[in-house]
Amino acid sequence: MDATKPAVSDRPVFGFWREYVLIGLLGALIACIVILSCVPPVSKDALVHHLAVPKLYLKHGGMYEIPSMTFSYYPMNLDLLYMLPLYFGKDMVPKFIHFAFAVLTAWLVFGYLKRRTPRAFALFGALFFLSIPIVVKLSITAYVDLGVVFFSTASLLLVLRWVETGFRFRFLALSGIMCGLAMGTKYNGLIVLFLLTLAVSLLFSTCQRGKKPGFLQSAAQGLVFVSIALLVFSPWMVRNYHWKKNPIYPLFDSHFNAPSCSVSEDKQLLDTGLNAGLGVLVIRKALYNEGWWEIAMVPVRVFFQGRDGSPKYFDGKLNPFLLFLPILAFYRIREDSRDLQTEKKVMLAFAILFFAFAFFSSDLRIRYFSPVVPPLVILSVLGVHKIVNKMTSAPPRTVQRLGLAFIFLISASALAYNVSYVIGQFSSVRPFEYLGAHLDRHDYISRYRPEYPAIRYMNEHLASDSLTLFIFLGNRGYYFERDYRFGEGLLGTVIANSQTAEEVLEGLRAMGVTHLFIYYDIFESWLQNNDFFGKKRIIDDFMSNYVKTIYYKNGFVVLKLLILLS
Repeated sequence: MDATKPAVSDRPVFGFWREYVLIGLLGALIACIVILSCVPPVSKDALVHHLAVPKLYLKHGGMYEIPSMTFSYYPMNLDLLYMLPLYFGKDMVPKFIHFAFAVLTAWLVFGYLKRRTPRAFALFGALFFLSIPIVVKLSITAYVDLGVVFFSTASLLLVLRWVETGFRFRFLALSGIMCGLAMGTKYNGLIVLFLLTLAVSLLFSTCQRGKKPGFLQSAAQGLVFVSIALLVFSPWMVRNYHWKKNPIYPLFDSHFNAPSCSVSEDKQLLDTGLNAGLGVLVIRKALYNEGWWEIAMVPVRVFFQGRDGSPKYFDGKLNPFLLFLPILAFYRIREDSRDLQTEKKVMLAFAILFFAFAFFSSDLRIRYFSPVVPPLVILSVLGVHKIVNKMTSAPPRTVQRLGLAFIFLISASALAYNVSYVIGQFSSVRPFEYLGAHLDRHDYISRYRPEYPAIRYMNEHLASDSLTLFIFLGNRGYYFERDYRFGEGLLGTVIANSQTAEEVLEGLRAMGVTHLFIYYDIFESWLQNNDFFGKKRIIDDFMSNYVKTIYYKNGFVVLKLLILLS
């Protein structure tokens, strides 16, 4: 590939002083993210999964099977990294680990663009990526998505480097390793494996100089890539096969394990099948009552309508300019070198196909297809650079100035959109109230997690050998210091199998349950909408005579199971 430096004529447009401004903005952005991260974790999935499971492993003394937590079977490359700071009681540090992968991805974006554009454009690309709202939100959260973003971007760029260097095995192997690490971080890395395997075979067959290789030779390159990636991913497959006879549990479990014929399981399998087969089409129609045209427009809407914390609006925020700026990269694409044309097409195809898989496979969240963001950023910067080059060579001088001013306005607007989001996060996260000691740790957590006062009470008053059943708590167990299980399904089963309130108590006691922790608003609605085969009288009797309320606040109630006297 043509890695020559851009023409000197680019320098007057983006001079050295602009590089210093961009470096300063990068430093300011990183400082903002660090400040926003210096608060206790309160995000849902961190408290449910990414911090809660590593904490249970530490408490248990090592990794062990947790059947009541389906998500504990997910691959956990980053979650295991979080165990070290959790061991020392530093649960803010995982956010910085997660953010580090955003910085590493920005470095990849910078490194690629530096070989294709002047350094100022490369810095702009790094800044643009790092300030995109979904990247900022993930950077201040102890999730794992930025790990997938980094590993998938590294794997993609290494494939392109493999082609550039005449198919040197070293780059193919490194790409396979990175793909394996992406899969070992989150299951959507499997999409990366599929897409890049196809890309490896296709690029090997179409980008060779001279004689074209045969089908078997090209397929063999893809097989090598797959083998390396699966080898890196294999520890998680071995673990899950040992536990569940399914190496990628809970994905495609009906294909690995024959389902039983119980009604509840049949319904669950039906729901899973609908979700897997039709994904966003079924969910958005059923939950949000969206018409076919609204669903068809989702690929555009995600760039404009994203909203944090709203599943209807994709639970995240992108930058609208990511939809338009990549188009500029394909303006007069035949003027680019053959290799650069190939790179642009591969990155665009990766972004489109990855999004398509995410769109049709699950309830759509922006973070689920976040690996498409770096390729779109790269294409955006390549497009801006191309237009700038055209403008600087276009007579007369007035046209140049107007064109460059327009491009500068677009680029500045794209950054301003991101900056406004970063500023808004200070109002949402309120880090200075915590850092300035206006709120202590307990008060800060309670502001964002209304169940926390009840959890704090139980941590201080429940016996160390107690077992609490969480009912409609959203599975947020990280801050709970006693043993717990997620229990609305278990409670429903016990009720269905009981003939008296006393049997309900005995059924719970048989599981070792000593307390119930209930979000009562949802619990009441659940009772009203489930007849339990006419056993509501039994439930009322149980709640009136066999439990004792020991704490209530914010709609969350702690019930102690009474001991039967023989």
